[in-house]
Amino acid sequence: MSRVQLVLRVPDLAASIAFYTELFGTEPAKLRDGYANFAIAEPPLKLVLIEGAAGEDTRMDHLGVEVDTTEAVRAATLRLAGAGLATVEENDTTCCYALQDKVWVHGPGQEPWEVYVVKADADTLAKQQGSTCCTGPTEDAPDVSTASSASCC
Repeated sequence: MSRVQLVLRVPDLAASIAFYTELFGTEPAKLRDGYANFAIAEPPLKLVLIEGAAGEDTRMDHLGVEVDTTEAVRAATLRLAGAGLATVEENDTTCCYALQDKVWVHGPGQEPWEVYVVKADADTLAKQQGSTCCTGPTEDAPDVSTASSASCC
């Protein structure tokens, strides 16, 4: 089963968990320090909340498509690269409390998208060194392959 992922950086994690629990009628599937992950069956959605700075507005961090297998990630990589899109592959990378294989692309408005499979649980939110995880383009690094940031997922 594939499902769309929406990752939001929120200023008040507890209030956001309460709101989205009510909105979608389900509790988080994973709770960690500064992080909540909802696996919503209807509509099929993976909603991830990451604690941001207090007082800031909620903002989109990135978007994704969760797939079931590494083979599905490889197929997406071939399809996206074949369409002429710049892709960045990451295999066995740790980010967002998970070991993942993934490919990153950016939409025409520079919105970051990942196609990924979760291979195992991990103990850290922080991205693995050298990972593109949740970095997106910046003024200094407009290309997906050179972008960097302290944020993750």
